[in-house]
Amino acid sequence: MKPYWSVLKLRLLNGMQYRAAALAGVATQFFWGFMYIMIFEAFYAQAVARPPMSLAELVTYIWLQQSFLAFIALWFRDSELFQLITTGNIAYELCRPTGLYGFWYAKLLAQRLSSALLRCFPILVVAFFLPEPYRMTLPPNAASFAAFVAALLLGVLLLVAISMFIYISVFVTMSPMGSLLLFGVIGEFFAGMIVPIPLMPDWMQHIANMLPFRLAADFPFRVYSGHIPPREALAGLAVQLGWLAALVPLGKFALDRALRRVVVQGG
Repeated sequence: MKPYWSVLKLRLLNGMQYRAAALAGVATQFFWGFMYIMIFEAFYAQAVARPPMSLAELVTYIWLQQSFLAFIALWFRDSELFQLITTGNIAYELCRPTGLYGFWYAKLLAQRLSSALLRCFPILVVAFFLPEPYRMTLPPNAASFAAFVAALLLGVLLLVAISMFIYISVFVTMSPMGSLLLFGVIGEFFAGMIVPIPLMPDWMQHIANMLPFRLAADFPFRVYSGHIPPREALAGLAVQLGWLAALVPLGKFALDRALRRVVVQGG
């Protein structure tokens, strides 16, 4: 594990240098946050039945989405890895004395961690001091906050494992954009990033609950707001661990199979 830990640490320190880009991202995420809140505020004002989430819970949900976007967005990518695959420079990666899956996993995880650390704190600080109804609320109790932290960390580990399949698929399709669109659109919708899962029709919620995408976004944020109580959150944490234990070996197996068919021409 020492080489992978070193990669994680070095990439994390490198990613923390891009502060100007992070500030630009913060401004963009405030724009999207306010836009989503105003859309749902209008929706709630015309609701004929009591929504399954209160407006305060939904506002907190949206600000958490914007704060930890790097943890939950499948379209958040490493273009360097795509270039390595499509140009044949993957040969240099294969010369490393480390497993390629673990090396890339550590790199992608560090990229998401550095981006989230630079962006989340400014958004959270401002969101707590906004006027109603745009103000973000605190979790209902310490147990909900502890469960949220655990769910968020497991969620980002799970999302990196899912995103590895995007890079693995490029070995077959040779189309980074196609893989990103396919995984990104499906993953973003069923993670609750467009419409929170409790607001979806029942049949669509059943589909979302069978997929792992919601465990990286919808689940941690609803735990924070108290919409999912701490006792139920423990079951969700177990499901996250189960998906993680399944996807990592499956991704490693798929990458090994893809590498067997790699042909690098030139010299």
